[in-house]
Amino acid sequence: MTLKEKVKLYTTTAAIKSVVKVLPKISDERWLKIVKGRVYKLKKREERDFLENLLVNLKKASSRMAPSVRNKVVMNLINNAMIQGQPKRKAFTEKYGITPPNHLVISPTMKCNLKCYGCYAWQYSKKEDLPYDVCNRIIDEANAIGIYFFVITGGEPFVWPQLYDFLSRHNDSFFQIYTNGTAIDDEVAKKLAELGNAVPCISVEGFEKETAARRGDQTWGKIMNAMDALNRNGVLFGYSVTATRENNDLVVSDEFVDFFVNKGCFIGWYFNYIPIGREPNLDLMPTPEQRDYRRKRIIEIRKTKNIIVADFWNDGNLVNGCMAGGKNYLHINVNGDVEPCVFVHFAADNIKEKSLAEVITSPFFMAFRKRQPYNENHLRPCSIIDNPHVLRDIVAETGAYATHDGAETVVTDLAKQLDAYSCAYGKIADKVWNEEYVPDEEKQAVS
Repeated sequence: MTLKEKVKLYTTTAAIKSVVKVLPKISDERWLKIVKGRVYKLKKREERDFLENLLVNLKKASSRMAPSVRNKVVMNLINNAMIQGQPKRKAFTEKYGITPPNHLVISPTMKCNLKCYGCYAWQYSKKEDLPYDVCNRIIDEANAIGIYFFVITGGEPFVWPQLYDFLSRHNDSFFQIYTNGTAIDDEVAKKLAELGNAVPCISVEGFEKETAARRGDQTWGKIMNAMDALNRNGVLFGYSVTATRENNDLVVSDEFVDFFVNKGCFIGWYFNYIPIGREPNLDLMPTPEQRDYRRKRIIEIRKTKNIIVADFWNDGNLVNGCMAGGKNYLHINVNGDVEPCVFVHFAADNIKEKSLAEVITSPFFMAFRKRQPYNENHLRPCSIIDNPHVLRDIVAETGAYATHDGAETVVTDLAKQLDAYSCAYGKIADKVWNEEYVPDEEKQAVS
């Protein structure tokens, strides 16, 4: 790194530090001026709009954050992850010829206090947690290559005994925690407020009726209490929802979104039900028409609601197709197997035996990279439900193993059904892509 680059990073950090305490009071324009141009360099207007919207909404939410939370959001999530980590990421790219992912997902435990039907993680072993020294090494190695944002999932992260020590030990990184929320009370919320570097995202299936049907009769009340405790203590938090054929339209309705905005949610994550894990069932998948309806509603919500929303299957255009295989992220499961995605339960490498850099550049992960994007239509990003032949080809080519009993069914027993779904959705998605996403000059060139 040149002296000029070092000075630029130093002055940026100094400028960001100076606005932490007064962040709620400064203008959106000044805030964006400080960070704009120093975050990831995004080419597409849609990507830049999303990032700017995220940054502005973080600034607006800062007025209700606890001081430590505000400090960690700005210094860890923005300064470290988006700015200070860039020279390390550049060095990795120069050495290996590929960019490192921008975040990692880790499942340190698969133990959970609930038994939700359709759980994607149900079949993993619940006997042993991922060794704590391995968890720490993962973060340290990730920091060394410029990764400072991590997602903790499971299992239920709040039953993992080392959670708070882990967050404290890595206090220059930022974490998002997917949780069922039932273990979060005022005491937990106070701990998270003091640590400052974690955003819990609580799973719901709709309102009380829908959530109780999947998660149990007592969960809704506990979730509501958890959100109140987090809001009261100034912790940034959000909701996470799995869209199924039964709840797809409800979870993108104005009534649903407004309820959770008023509850204090900063962010909402949407996942398409994928037929893996506990009793996989293609009939639970949203129909192709429902999936496209959800896409349209997500766009409307971004324009009209005071909340950040993201849909992992309908926002392919934001990330240029599939994010998996180390392109944007990867998943390290409780056994140490490194999966390309939390829903792709195959691996060829284990983090207990290899460094993070070795895994990212392994033949298995490079097999995904060389095929990405799998489809010119980025509304069809997935190697499981949109381009199922891709996953089958990679597994066969690399000899990857299933990471739990039954994981192989997506490339065997369910192959014909997934091909049929892919074809049906593809007809809708291709029409939408050509009409709404392909620039007019490209349409003219094709014609």
